[in-house]
Amino acid sequence: MTVLNEQEHLPQAVRSVLAQDYPGPMEVVVAVGPSRDRTQEVADGLAAADDRVRVVPNPSGRTPDGLNAAVAQARHEIVVRMDGHGELSEGYVRRAVEILEETGAANVGGIMLAEGTGAMQEAVALAMRSPLGMGAERFHVGGEAGPADTVFLGVFRREWLRRVGGYDPAFSRAQDWEMNHRIRQAGGTVWFTPELTVTYRPRSTFRDLARQFYGSGQWRRQVVRQHPDSVNARYLAPPVTLALIALGAAGGLAWRPLWVLPLGYAAAVTVGGAWVARGHAPEVVARMPAVLTTMHLTWGAGFLRGPQR
Repeated sequence: MTVLNEQEHLPQAVRSVLAQDYPGPMEVVVAVGPSRDRTQEVADGLAAADDRVRVVPNPSGRTPDGLNAAVAQARHEIVVRMDGHGELSEGYVRRAVEILEETGAANVGGIMLAEGTGAMQEAVALAMRSPLGMGAERFHVGGEAGPADTVFLGVFRREWLRRVGGYDPAFSRAQDWEMNHRIRQAGGTVWFTPELTVTYRPRSTFRDLARQFYGSGQWRRQVVRQHPDSVNARYLAPPVTLALIALGAAGGLAWRPLWVLPLGYAAAVTVGGAWVARGHAPEVVARMPAVLTTMHLTWGAGFLRGPQR
């Protein structure tokens, strides 16, 4: 895993790996970037307490650099991608390796199980697990096991990481999407299974959520620039929605019927958000329209602009 400013979640993330029942040798390689909090001290403490944990430097703090540094130091032929915000489900590593053997896949992954505490995090988690929030990608909403375009994190055969050259350092974000695309282009299989879950702790403020989704949209645009054949309707939906809302809001000043576009969208996220959050606390339901709007429109804005460098 590669971490930056993760002092709060890092101990539990590492513990969830060390608690795995994998019947063989295992290690945790943590690439630590120049953090503003105590992430370095926390990582060093975890390594001092358990010799299965090793810490490597990631001077740039960038995710692809940290992942490549960690993979270079890893000693085994199966590489499990982990996140400082995540927790592996019980039996995750053992079952993932079994599925690698059963399917012959290059990479196996499961569900990004977003779970939150507090009204805001819970609303974001519900949105991330819903087709209304994130589209129908199986690693968000579940589905049948089988080949997939991409999966969350992933468990790789090391030979495939060598074959495709690892994570592309040009991608500050979206490096998983991009590398899985190269794996599939090279003839490898990326395999999804709902048996595997990684608990993910979502952002807890609108500002952090907007920054996250704006960046995701920017770098998904870069994947499309570099790999035009990867474009699909799911990733075009947010920028198209944003453009239609802007057209309706501006054009409605001259021709009022165009206001149906932004008003229709507002009605859709209000009604849809209430459905997604049904059965939850009123404060969660109340946040859902704003959460969905933030996710859709910032992702769309990021996609339309793309990374500037």
